[in-house]
Amino acid sequence: MANGDRPATRKDIERLRTDMGQLSSDMGQLRSDLEQQRSESHHAFDHLTETMRDVQTEILKAFYGYTQTTNAKLKEAEVSDIGLRQRLTVVEERILAVEKRLNFPPAA
Repeated sequence: MANGDRPATRKDIERLRTDMGQLSSDMGQLRSDLEQQRSESHHAFDHLTETMRDVQTEILKAFYGYTQTTNAKLKEAEVSDIGLRQRLTVVEERILAVEKRLNFPPAA
């Protein structure tokens, strides 16, 4: 008989049970390690998500500050433009009054 054809002994069966018990224990340890890795990955993902949100908030704050400054400058330019237009209107009215007195025809 070849070695593969001989009947199993009690010792062989006990060794098989021991090996199966060890395999079951190893699988339990692998499951535990996998669960720990999954937990650590989830924690790292949450941390990364929080960091990205913080960066987004900082960028938005920077843009908000920039727009506030730009709005103030635009408002100042508009006020200056209004003042300049009013002064130009006064000058045009004075020129028109002078033209009327001198009887010049108005320019087209």
